[in-house]
Amino acid sequence: MPKQPFADFELPATSNTLFKFSQQRGHPVALYFYPKDNTPGCTTEGQDFRDFYPQFQKLKCAIFGVSRDSLKSHEGFKAKMSFPFELLSDQEEAACKLFGVIKMKNMYGRQVRGIERSTFVFDAGGHLAHEWRGVKVPGHVQEVLEFVKTLKSRQA
Repeated sequence: MPKQPFADFELPATSNTLFKFSQQRGHPVALYFYPKDNTPGCTTEGQDFRDFYPQFQKLKCAIFGVSRDSLKSHEGFKAKMSFPFELLSDQEEAACKLFGVIKMKNMYGRQVRGIERSTFVFDAGGHLAHEWRGVKVPGHVQEVLEFVKTLKSRQA
């Protein structure tokens, strides 16, 4: 039985664009969910995706970062960090719910509701190929890149 492509969704994105998942078919997509703009772990993760971006481009893999921050916050974060990819604003938590990334987390000794750092890679047909949940930032982007390389060889 063939796998069905992942459910379509759309979110407002930086650069005054609208991200529509169904329009991403034809190439791999890496979608990474992160808790908050301009925080240490999220900044490092975004910088890693930025620094490895040329290698993802060679594999024709699009990258998008997703958090609950506003577009205004995203635009500032993207400009400050020179991110070559778009950031998606999910203030209504539509994609967060679709991917099940909202979790209760401990922060400074109290429970808070937030995004669990997660990455999802989709193949060119829009099928979920791999997911990482509860991501630790060091080495993660390299791991995603290595997976995308195997994805390309499996499709060849």
